[in-house]
Amino acid sequence: MEKPELDPGPLQYDYHVDRRVLNEQELEQTGQRSRSPKPSRWRVRPRCSRAIAWATLRRFLPILGWLPQYPVREFLLGDFLSGLSVGIVQLPQGLAYALLAGLPPVFGLYTSFYPIFIYFLFGTSRHISVGTFAVVSVMVGSVTETLAPNSAFLDPENSTINVTARDDARVQVASALSLLVGVFQVGLGLLQFGFVVTYLSEPLVRGYTTAASFQVLVSQLKHVFGLDTQDYSGPLSMIYIVLDILWKLPKSKVGTVVTALIASVLLFAMKMLNQKLGRKLPVPIPAELFMLIGATAISYGVGLKDNFGVGIVGEIPARLEPPRVPDRQFFEKIVGNAFAIAVVGYAIAISLGKIFGMKHGYAVDNNQELIALGLSNFFGSFFQCFPISSSMSRSLVQEGSGGNTQVAAIISSLLILVVIVKLGEFFYNLPKAVLAAIIIVNLKGMFIQFSDICYLWKANRVDLMIWLVTFVATILLNLDIGLAVAVAFSLVTVIFRTQLPHYSILGQVPDTDIYRDVTQYKEAKEVPGIKIFSCSATLYFANAEFYRKALKTKIGLDVDRLLSKKKKLIKKQKWKAKKLQKEENQQKKTAVQIVPLESSEAREVNLKIEEMEMENAREPGIQDGSAKQPDGAVAKDQEGTFTLEMLDLPKPPFHTLILDLGAFNFVDTVCIKTLKNIFRDFQEIEVNVYLAGCHGTMISQFESGNFFGDSITKSHLFVSIHDAVTFALMQSKLQSPNMVVATRM
Repeated sequence: MEKPELDPGPLQYDYHVDRRVLNEQELEQTGQRSRSPKPSRWRVRPRCSRAIAWATLRRFLPILGWLPQYPVREFLLGDFLSGLSVGIVQLPQGLAYALLAGLPPVFGLYTSFYPIFIYFLFGTSRHISVGTFAVVSVMVGSVTETLAPNSAFLDPENSTINVTARDDARVQVASALSLLVGVFQVGLGLLQFGFVVTYLSEPLVRGYTTAASFQVLVSQLKHVFGLDTQDYSGPLSMIYIVLDILWKLPKSKVGTVVTALIASVLLFAMKMLNQKLGRKLPVPIPAELFMLIGATAISYGVGLKDNFGVGIVGEIPARLEPPRVPDRQFFEKIVGNAFAIAVVGYAIAISLGKIFGMKHGYAVDNNQELIALGLSNFFGSFFQCFPISSSMSRSLVQEGSGGNTQVAAIISSLLILVVIVKLGEFFYNLPKAVLAAIIIVNLKGMFIQFSDICYLWKANRVDLMIWLVTFVATILLNLDIGLAVAVAFSLVTVIFRTQLPHYSILGQVPDTDIYRDVTQYKEAKEVPGIKIFSCSATLYFANAEFYRKALKTKIGLDVDRLLSKKKKLIKKQKWKAKKLQKEENQQKKTAVQIVPLESSEAREVNLKIEEMEMENAREPGIQDGSAKQPDGAVAKDQEGTFTLEMLDLPKPPFHTLILDLGAFNFVDTVCIKTLKNIFRDFQEIEVNVYLAGCHGTMISQFESGNFFGDSITKSHLFVSIHDAVTFALMQSKLQSPNMVVATRM
């Protein structure tokens, strides 16, 4: 028997709920709210056992968790082939990105070798490829060129640069920078500050990396054109470099330009071929490796340096450098840059790690990743390495070629070791223009991010502003200051979004307990005699004044003006009564015959006094025949018993104000003070105020801030807007036939 198909449309289903109206006080009694605070994680008494110690050790050394269970038969072949593929890509990138850092190419190979072993022990991501990365390398280069510029190593006799001394100084700066970056990252990780990357939104990171790619492009133009440019640093340095290159462009070396163009075209063609035949090829074509080998062979055979003046890499030592302690004298000068590199490097690595973790179903620990990168940078600094991060291109190769764990990274680093020890000398004649071409072609993915502008223009203009400000600030102010400006601007946008939220008056959707903005929903109608005010953000010190102004505007009532008039009339009535009493006392003292008051003014004053005495004799809790108020409600004006009707003042067109607090997520002292003032002001003009939709944490914060008292109790708080509306209508005895009072759905 076939079952009939059910249409899952929203009109197919309904539900019915019959319950009494609940305020917060009744809800706590019904739900038995716990009064005992949750124990703080810092107050928990530490315990130690073998299981806890082993779990802690596995958390700080993740390799102990996965390596003993490593499935050799299933994973080893894939990791081996993946490691070879990554090593082939990492070799040219290591050589090229060392140029970005302002260092000899061999130090890019060192950076591609030593830190990988540390991350293998401490990292939690199985697929990211750590090592040299273009954005981090160019940030390092801006520091090394600032602290060790060419001008500081000019030979006064022949005006030539002492390249050996300059490179040695820059290596010391880079290793000191790596040490500080590692210290910052490990420190932040131990303090559980892995969440710091959340302050770098996606538009900020993409705008920053796009601007950094421009920095990379500009830094390689001197190698493309074969020019000796002056070193610039600080704000507007990129503009000065571009102007310097344009000024010296007529002096470009034709052989270098032709070499760079041919290398770029061939690289681009091979990458396009990889994209079209990617599914058919078991392993992507190693375009960069073919380019290195071919360019080195052609350079050696044709003599590009001697015959055409093309710059070459030069000697690459076929050995590993002994460890050396970084120079402390640079620490004070590079501490700001080190922190910026630490944050950017971590943000890029954790972003890639999260992507692969979600794809393959494993968790990536934010804080442990921060510690792993920090230890990699820290130990790498003793072997003349510069700061590292994760490369997207290599990570995609590692994951796409069958890599399952960081064993693939070890295979790739061993391949780099073979190149360092045995094959490095064969790249002596490698043209620097080819390395520059490799860097520039690999920036294609970064430049595609310009399409974000069109997307963000349609999706979110604020995010577009963050992207543009980040890009422009990074281009004009350099990478470190640009990052600080970008983060500051991003946080300012958050403040402005909460300062200027959406305020609205809510109306009831017919035959439901749902309330929506009356300007957005045509069928949503305001409940007669009730104003429901809603704010899309929490109320705190930065938007408290805007909240009060929006409240007055939306309800169409100037409360302050009405209160001012009331106080003036009360003061006037009291003055008249006092004057009359004074005259009566004077007449009694002089024993003059008391003359009855005949004037209409005196009769009016006597009438007011009699009314005051009658009001004071009334039963507490009943005022002018109004309905019974909730427990602890404020039934009297603080100025006595003068009502708006007694003072001939117009009454507000509504009797109840309901504040929707459903969007509130925290409470500060300004919020509490503002809400208290709203209660006081509206009760003075004979309008009842109720709160609706408070979360449990809000109640606790209200209690801590002494919000509740004699005039404001928990009976003023309702679990939903509909509860508050129903209660207000029942109290005012103004039920509308078109209004659903009881919740029946």
